[in-house]
Amino acid sequence: MKFNTKTIHGGQEDIDPGYNSVMSPIYQTSTYAQSSPGKHKGFEYSRSANPTRTALEKSLASIENGKFGLAFGSGLAAIDAVIKTLKPGDEVISTNDLYGGSYRLFTRIFKDFGIKFHFIGLDNTENIEAHINDNTKMIWAETPTNPMMNIVDIQSLSKVSKKHNLILCVDNTFATPYLQQPLDLGADIVMHSATKYLGGHSDVVLGSLVVNDKVLAEKLYFIQNASGAIAGPMDSFLVLRGIKTLHLRMQRHSENGRSVAEFLQQHPKVEQVYWPGLPTHPNHNIAKKQMKDFGGMVSFTTKGNSYKDAIKFVENIKVFTLAESLGGVESLAGHPASMTHSSIPKDERKKIGVVDSLIRLSVGIEDQQDLIEDLEQALRS
Repeated sequence: MKFNTKTIHGGQEDIDPGYNSVMSPIYQTSTYAQSSPGKHKGFEYSRSANPTRTALEKSLASIENGKFGLAFGSGLAAIDAVIKTLKPGDEVISTNDLYGGSYRLFTRIFKDFGIKFHFIGLDNTENIEAHINDNTKMIWAETPTNPMMNIVDIQSLSKVSKKHNLILCVDNTFATPYLQQPLDLGADIVMHSATKYLGGHSDVVLGSLVVNDKVLAEKLYFIQNASGAIAGPMDSFLVLRGIKTLHLRMQRHSENGRSVAEFLQQHPKVEQVYWPGLPTHPNHNIAKKQMKDFGGMVSFTTKGNSYKDAIKFVENIKVFTLAESLGGVESLAGHPASMTHSSIPKDERKKIGVVDSLIRLSVGIEDQQDLIEDLEQALRS
């Protein structure tokens, strides 16, 4: 199947065997009848497996060209399961331009369990290898990164990880498998906050992992069941439904993202625009190589680096909504320094470019002209 067909049919039984339902039903049940102890139809208890969640997990694997999918209660629950594959004393190399929730999980939870994290730029192979030692077990990457839209060369990271026998994990939330498929580029684990583009309608919180290696998959399935941070059937249904229009939405997100980025780049009150589709982006060529298009996430700074001006801008938007999260059909704007990345110390934020004037846009699928006019009036304010 081609990708657009996979979003609708990939990994799915087109007709549910119960009553010939075309769509996967919501199996809102905690347990399942057994004809004799251990004899059942593949489901015993919904923490271990649920038919709706299983349908979603098969769909997730299909669209990422993977063999095994897992759905969790949130993106952070999915990341939590990945780090639980490690032991005290193990070390992880992570991008320094990282979602604030991931940074908080790494530094304030797992650090206390004896796992050491190195936050560095992942655009230099020599720099990465300089941080690898006998205790290093994993590389954690985002691309595009949140919120600076930096691009990491996944194939280059894969070569390093394979050379040193490391697990390479890629957070593919911003790109989605419509734009980028990390497993095909050499990653071992792909993570999504499916709350974002996969769900697509700002009405669900869910996380996912996709892998190809059976041994790794079994380890993650065990953690999923043992720790219990699973996705519920209603949430699984909502994401499964969202995936069926992912290709259509991502095409429009990318088209609108381009229009917004080009508008901002020529605006006299804008200092810097961060969107990987711009030729001025430092890793534009890598983005062109590994992405189908460049998505709807755009960050920018206003001239003068004024916290006050940034706050005034987000308070004056009308079509865009001031809110955390991203990836829904509606356009959102956020101020990372005071919202999504406030858990990162200010000095560390400044090192990676998350300055007080940085604004992050999740460009939705509304009419382009309405979005641009809204940005124009907010900048004017």
